[in-house]
Amino acid sequence: MSKLTKKQKVAYAKVEPTKQYKITEAAQLVKDTTFTKFDASVDIAVRLGVDPRKANQMVRGVVTLPHGTGKTTRVLVLCTPDKEAEAKAAGADHVGLDEYIEKIKGGWTDIDVIICTPSVMAKVGALGRVLGPRGLMPNPKTGTVTMEIGKAVEEVKAGKIDFKVDKQGIVHASVAKASFDATKIADNASELLNTIVKLKPSSLKGTYIKSVYLSSTMGPGVSVDTKVLTAAE
Repeated sequence: MSKLTKKQKVAYAKVEPTKQYKITEAAQLVKDTTFTKFDASVDIAVRLGVDPRKANQMVRGVVTLPHGTGKTTRVLVLCTPDKEAEAKAAGADHVGLDEYIEKIKGGWTDIDVIICTPSVMAKVGALGRVLGPRGLMPNPKTGTVTMEIGKAVEEVKAGKIDFKVDKQGIVHASVAKASFDATKIADNASELLNTIVKLKPSSLKGTYIKSVYLSSTMGPGVSVDTKVLTAAE
């Protein structure tokens, strides 16, 4: 492991490694231990007691963060001409179809979310090898394949995110910026955690939420008390 810088040592000293903090305390600690010159992202890591290899234990969902992510989300809408005006009015950054299909085939992925209508999924599906590994493939389960294009764009711009447990059984997500008030960071994190709790697989035996950590970019992880979450399960 590389040596800690002076700023990192000061930041890490503020966090008790064996203590679990209330979500509000953790949010404030994340702010207090952020030392980057840029506005760092606040990330959450939720370790679940599921086996992602089993289809009936896959945890995936969407959540709209009450205070947004603090990020500018770049949205591409792939649709037929009759939906283009609706997409543009809702604030989509890029709108079209064939020209963007070709750009993506050429390696262009300078976007954060792709939304499309069901009628164009045949064309979009052919881009799976490019979009899949980057988490950009539209999916009806996350609301990114829909006829309600305008609504979908507005929700994403307002802070709607999708999440999925990875192969290690962990859900990772960015829920705020370090410049947010601690209360807003806690609200966003709680909204995501409550959504994950509701998605507990009925087939799961044993502990569902094993651990929760909040951290800012390059900052120390702050352990969040999971007792309240366990009680809510």
